[in-house]
Amino acid sequence: MPYPTHDRAPRSSAKALRETEIIATIRERSSALASLQGAAATWSQVALGIGDDCAILKTPPSGARRQAPEILVTTDFCLEGRHFRRDWHSPASAGHRTLARGLSDLAAMGAKPLAAFLSLALPRSAAKDARWLDGFLHGLLSLASTFHVPLAGGDTSESPSDQILADIILIGTAPAGRALRRSGASAGASRHPSATSRTLPGDLLYCTGALGGAAAELAALQSTPRRFRRARPDANHPHLFPQPRLAVGQALLRRRLATACIDLSDGLSTDLAHLCTASGVAAELELDQLPLHPLAAALDQRAQINALLHGGEDYELLFTAAASCKIPRSIAGVPISRIGRMVPAQKNRPQITLCTAGERFELQPHGWEHLR
Repeated sequence: MPYPTHDRAPRSSAKALRETEIIATIRERSSALASLQGAAATWSQVALGIGDDCAILKTPPSGARRQAPEILVTTDFCLEGRHFRRDWHSPASAGHRTLARGLSDLAAMGAKPLAAFLSLALPRSAAKDARWLDGFLHGLLSLASTFHVPLAGGDTSESPSDQILADIILIGTAPAGRALRRSGASAGASRHPSATSRTLPGDLLYCTGALGGAAAELAALQSTPRRFRRARPDANHPHLFPQPRLAVGQALLRRRLATACIDLSDGLSTDLAHLCTASGVAAELELDQLPLHPLAAALDQRAQINALLHGGEDYELLFTAAASCKIPRSIAGVPISRIGRMVPAQKNRPQITLCTAGERFELQPHGWEHLR
């Protein structure tokens, strides 16, 4: 989610690659390496690589009858000036957000956290402030304790700039072949609710919790940052202290409810486009069915709609399920809302259609993307 930073590097005359283009380039080069003769055995342990919320690694066979669980790995940068600011966010909020981002990726795939690894680069200005580091670790480790995630290692370094850089790596597990994906499982097209399947046209679209709260709180934070210095981690602070939906993701996997899933980190319009692209379908989104966070309800109508559709960092789960599958109104105490449906992708049909008051509009992804 973008917000003002202290300094920006001067732009070169050459056009910068967008984030999606950078990821596509990395994926293409990596796939080319994997296809080289002699590399197949090395890459055979990667069940799912670049392009989803987590990578999935196969564990070597042990000879046991029961298939070993797969290992899921995700990594996230948390950069000062981009993901937090020391003059806006308390140290506890910065630490909490660093871990929450990775935990939300595990939640989107139905995984159980196994361990976390933190790499932290501090400038001298922060290294001299023991209170900042103590607060950061308190925020991170408090959230880790809530979800029983041990901090198992990492690295430290001096930052080359006056900005703090934190990188979190999270490892989780899921039953072999069962992890939720943006595309659903690649094998089979079953519509039976007890079978994980590829997202097919006709699946219904759901989200957890409420949307727009993080964008609304960020706007308030930008206006009066001192007001939030004593904020505590609870549902009233969706930007400062987002709550990853691990229990919901694990229930969706365990009960075989979802056909595909993604976490809402970049905004509904952008993350839904990612899911549609991965699944090869289009979506019809019902504006009136989107659950509005109470903080966003205080905004004017235009700002409300923008927060709902494009505001990032809600860290709710967006998932699809077969129309024949009965989805409960809440899972693990978190409300579930049906917000649309998946339809066939067609040449002259928008990838996402927004439906409201009997009218239909094309919805372009306008959530967060680095280097846009």
